[in-house]
Order: sequence, then structure tokens, then C-alpha cells
Amino acid sequence: MAFTTLEARGQILDDLAAAVDQVGLAAGYLAGAYDQLDVGTADRLEAELYRPVQRAFGRAKRTQAQFAERVGLAPRTLDPASPSLKRLSVKEIIERAVTTASTGDRRIAELQDSMLPIEAGDAELRAGLAEVRELLAALPERAPQFLRTLGR
Repeated sequence: MAFTTLEARGQILDDLAAAVDQVGLAAGYLAGAYDQLDVGTADRLEAELYRPVQRAFGRAKRTQAQFAERVGLAPRTLDPASPSLKRLSVKEIIERAVTTASTGDRRIAELQDSMLPIEAGDAELRAGLAEVRELLAALPERAPQFLRTLGR
């Protein structure tokens, strides 16, 4: 399907908003896990898992808002849902965070693969997308390492 430049930019903003929501939800999961841990373990979770996801969330929101401003479009509403943590163990919460963050990362990868950021975006958009993916890249490896030491 061929897009006009305006339509392509709108599609970029929509796709990025969907990814941002997923990354924000992952941060919400990790915040919930933090609240269930002792101080030392919570500090480790924050440093190893939460902080990179929170930075990715912030960077993705900023990338979306700045791109919208540069192209004269309204930024999409970014309102990630609060995760339901009822009856979930810390392990399950962290696993859901990883899955959700991976979904956001996959959405950004699909956006990059669509070529829309090249055809209708700009260098700042592409750099922001790459930075978000870089921040999320280590999560699938770090989370299992964190979980292996949980409770020790």
C-alpha cells in the first residue's frame, strides 16, 4: 500500500505509540515487582532491569513527541495500561515484563523494517528508534540471570 508522506508520518506515530505503550507496560510490571522485593533485591532489580526499561520508555516517548512536532502533527496519546499483578509471583511479573518489552521492541523493529522511517521520517527519528531498541536489547538476557539469583 502506498502512503502519502502525511499518511506515512501518521502511521509512524501510530506504530511508535503502540510500541511505547508496551514498553511503558513493561516498566509498570517491573515497578510492581520492585514493590514485592526486599530492599537489596529491589535495588538490583532497579539497576539491572527497571532502569533500562524506564530509560527506553522515556526515550521512546520523547522520540515520538519530537518527531510529531518536527513534522507538524499531533503526538499520539501515550497511556500504557497499568498491569494487573494480582496473584502473580515476582518471577511471573518479571517474565511478563520481558514479554511485553519484547513486544514493544518487535513493534519498533517492524516499523524500522517497513522503511517508513527512511521514506517519511528523519535522522533524529531513526536514531531515537535505534536507541530505544539498544536499551531494551539486554533485557531478555538480564532477566533470567536476575531470576536465577532471586531469593538467594
